[in-house]
Amino acid sequence: MGLLQKAVETYEAHSSFVGEESQEHQVLLPVSHILARADLEITLEPEGAFSSARAVDRSEPKIPIPATEESAGRTSGACAHPLCDQLCYLAPCSEEKRHLYVDQLAAWANSPYSHPMLLPILTYVRGGTILSDLVKSGLIELDEKGTPKNEKLMVRWRVHGVGTPKDGCWQQPSLFQAFQDWYASLQPEGSAALCMITGHYAAAAKQHQKGIIPSSGNAKLISSNDTSNFTFRGRFTDDSQAATVSYEASQKAHNALRWIAAEQGARAIFGGRTFLCWNPQGIQVCHATAGFGNRSQVKTVPSDYRRELKNTLDGMRSQLPQQSGVVIAAFDAATTGRLSVTYYNELLGSDYLQRLHDWDDHCCWFFGWDKFKAKSAIQAPLLWRIVACAFGTPTREKGQLRLKTDDKIMGQQMQRLVACRVDQGHMPLDIMEALFHRASTPQSFDDPAVREEILATACAVIRKYRYDVYKEDCDMEFDPNKNDISFQFGRLLAVLEKVERDTYDDSETREPNAIRLQSIYSQRPLHTADMIERQLERAYFPRLTKPAFRAYYKNLIGEIMEKIYAYPKEEWNARLKETYLMGYYLQRKELYTKKEKSEENREEN
Repeated sequence: MGLLQKAVETYEAHSSFVGEESQEHQVLLPVSHILARADLEITLEPEGAFSSARAVDRSEPKIPIPATEESAGRTSGACAHPLCDQLCYLAPCSEEKRHLYVDQLAAWANSPYSHPMLLPILTYVRGGTILSDLVKSGLIELDEKGTPKNEKLMVRWRVHGVGTPKDGCWQQPSLFQAFQDWYASLQPEGSAALCMITGHYAAAAKQHQKGIIPSSGNAKLISSNDTSNFTFRGRFTDDSQAATVSYEASQKAHNALRWIAAEQGARAIFGGRTFLCWNPQGIQVCHATAGFGNRSQVKTVPSDYRRELKNTLDGMRSQLPQQSGVVIAAFDAATTGRLSVTYYNELLGSDYLQRLHDWDDHCCWFFGWDKFKAKSAIQAPLLWRIVACAFGTPTREKGQLRLKTDDKIMGQQMQRLVACRVDQGHMPLDIMEALFHRASTPQSFDDPAVREEILATACAVIRKYRYDVYKEDCDMEFDPNKNDISFQFGRLLAVLEKVERDTYDDSETREPNAIRLQSIYSQRPLHTADMIERQLERAYFPRLTKPAFRAYYKNLIGEIMEKIYAYPKEEWNARLKETYLMGYYLQRKELYTKKEKSEENREEN
């Protein structure tokens, strides 16, 4: 019940916002109310006479309307809302539905919990002129039987002189409270049960709200309708034996979750799965699926990047009270009627922020490599980008090649990564290996930008994996003496590629042999390197414009080979570890950095 308890806590912490309209924000619903989209608005005089009517624009937000437990969950059966409802309940074309509406509204209006708005609305509906008034206003059309062509148009009310200057029924806090009091008075005596959310005895909820997560339709978090055949899987005889939740707690929890799920900052949707991340007291926190801190701050030096992360952590901690918590939850609807909580955790805000910081500190690399220019920003790849690079299919959209991921895969893998990030779990081996394989087969992707993104993402994930499993802190600074044969073979691959590229003119788009053979190179590195080097000696070294270039590259290859030969012979042709990609990237970056510096010096001279 942790999720629902935190939802109730959130509702009570924001009780001042209940029923309040706010531009670009969904209203936090009062207890015993649902959110509905009105189609028509009818304005009445205080005595109940028709004043005017208008169509409600679709751009206007949904409004809170009073609802009973039964009407809130109605489907095909007749069950009237207490105040605002569809035309078929207000017009005389359906006597059964109209009687349900009129009788319920009359019972409320004649109770000690009445409200000045109720009697004018009741008088008008009883008068039976609603259809003719709407026809005269040009808002509806009737068929040959005198029935509205669209009976499901939702009507909301205004009453002049009530609640001035705001006279809409959805703008009256006193009306919200009046209905809550009246509906609570209808609860039978002796119906109290232990609420497993609050721990208090109160009237138990018979039904629970639907439509909590907008993307999951009418799916419910709590539901029990297995009353025949395979009843409750043989564990219980009735639903109350499984759990009892009070009506008020259920309303508050579901209203708070719906309100949170409507907020862009607290909600993120990936592959049909909704991730919520919030502080119950309303303090804004970084989302578990988002980047940590200000991603517009471009850092190209690892020490500067770490310093920026630390400053971001200190700044975010200063905005959170010491004992403030953060709630992270993921929801998915397996069927149209059932909403499941696929992930849940709650942490102290300081612990949560520290874990985001640690993830971005270890899962980061150089991004933004453009046309082999050495300047690139250090970033932690967003979680969805890791999934796309590992499992996405190349798809051309609007002239650009993108990695498109199946929704089911995206939702499942995003949850795994969120759990790793928040719970300090190990980077999944299968995700790391998928990226390693893709980065080792660049010929599978036509767009160089996609290749570079996969390579950089793979290096970031490999760094995180090596740290999680081996506690190895893979430095992003280039170290030519790193004691790792795979890293040295990666360096060699970068040099073999660079030699051939230096012979290309500006219009050349052909990939070097080192890239075309990279997949084989990762399996049999020494054999493939010998083959590539023979091709360079025969066709490319002679084409280098300056003898100094030839000497430099040959000396560099010799230096790397000397380090490789220092390892046991059986390792020379063994399958490379994933760290070869980091050696390849850093050596290539170093070569292009030197080239840029030499060009800058030549221009200055």
